[in-house]
Amino acid sequence: MRRAERLFQIIQILRRGRGPVTADALARELETSKRSIYRDIAALVGQRAPIRGEAGVGYVLEDGYDMPPLMLTPDEIEAAVLGAQWVAGRGDPALARAANDLIAKIAEAVPDNLRPMVLEPAGRAPPAWANKPDNIDMVLVRASIHAGRKIRLTYRDEQDRQSDRIVWPVTVGYIETKRLLMGWCELRRDFRTFRTDRITAATFLEERFPERPGILRARWRRFHAEELARAKAGAADPDSEGRCASFEE
Repeated sequence: MRRAERLFQIIQILRRGRGPVTADALARELETSKRSIYRDIAALVGQRAPIRGEAGVGYVLEDGYDMPPLMLTPDEIEAAVLGAQWVAGRGDPALARAANDLIAKIAEAVPDNLRPMVLEPAGRAPPAWANKPDNIDMVLVRASIHAGRKIRLTYRDEQDRQSDRIVWPVTVGYIETKRLLMGWCELRRDFRTFRTDRITAATFLEERFPERPGILRARWRRFHAEELARAKAGAADPDSEGRCASFEE
């Protein structure tokens, strides 16, 4: 790998890191020596890249550092297009339109020699079939997730039992032809998963839930990991009222 490309990749790795990234980790990913990483970090700092940290602790790229938005490698283009194809076939209508727009924007922005990778990619996501319709506005669901606001749901389960819930939405999931809303249910006082096609009414409340969205999301990830571990160990019961994120309420 040429040094200029390695400097660019260091910035990319630091960008995606959620915390300090050590020189060891950088060296492993870039298949080079720690000494080279130290020199590269010094060179980037000398070029006014806002990198904080030190040897033995790790490095962090400060917020607000701008790079050309579409300096994409061929593999990154293939990944972006494949992901956008999947969303176009399985996302709600607003996300599907956004995914198709994204593909068009990438095709316009990349150099001519890379455009065939957008228009005729090596991989292709298979089209979805018989997607279940959403009975809730998914644009407003995503807005509530980002804003940390509650949603009041009327929900009908597999046995056609109806219940009213107030949910703190965490994320939207996808399983085959179904979309799922995951969140903390005030009625059950636990995390629950709701199929969007079984929601019969929804009110988007102005009331915020008491936890910050990031903290609630971290709790849900721990919950989800524990439930998956139980399922792998054979301890999860698919009739246990949908506690696992793979099971529906």
